[in-house]
Amino acid sequence: MEKIVIVGAGGFGREVKMLIDQINNANSTPLYEIEGFYDDAEGLPNLINGIPLLGSLKNLSERNDLISVALGVGIPKVKKEIALSLKNKNFRFPTLIHPNVYMGDEVNIGKGSIICANNIITCNINMENFVTLNLSCTTGHDTFIGDFCSFMPSVNISGEVKIKESVYVGTGAKIINQLEIGENTTIGAGAVVAKSLPANCTAVGIPAKPIKFH
Repeated sequence: MEKIVIVGAGGFGREVKMLIDQINNANSTPLYEIEGFYDDAEGLPNLINGIPLLGSLKNLSERNDLISVALGVGIPKVKKEIALSLKNKNFRFPTLIHPNVYMGDEVNIGKGSIICANNIITCNINMENFVTLNLSCTTGHDTFIGDFCSFMPSVNISGEVKIKESVYVGTGAKIINQLEIGENTTIGAGAVVAKSLPANCTAVGIPAKPIKFH
């Protein structure tokens, strides 16, 4: 079995632990042995959902053994900062995909990505590194998704959409086909994106419109 640790012991980190358990249960021989969590938050218990808290990110970065690392973090900016800080050559970032995910032809998913249960990923899709697709999302044909993007539950992405780096899409949002979303943009929960969005904005509503830039 491959030893794996989870960065982040919050809600999504605990869901990543559940995802790894489900991947193990779907195989006749478990693929991963979960060692525990790493998290910088103070006041966490020593045991979280049955596995130990192993220390801070600094403690993780000081390890010299071969280890797989899963980022249980949803915010793209934080995810990027953590990934770039973990430069140890012994660290591996596996792509974790729930056993019931449907994927069609010519789907490429980069390292460190996390694809939760009930996703549908159709065909001719490219996702770069550290992409998160939470529960029950759909991704249409010929879509591109950049590094560190995060999609909350029940997001629908139509075909031929280009989503640049570090985009965050809230629960239940919908992105119409043939649009482009600029880097570092946040799309609010329940929004319907009917026109392309620029970089570095927060967009909400039906149709989604930028309400601020950052």
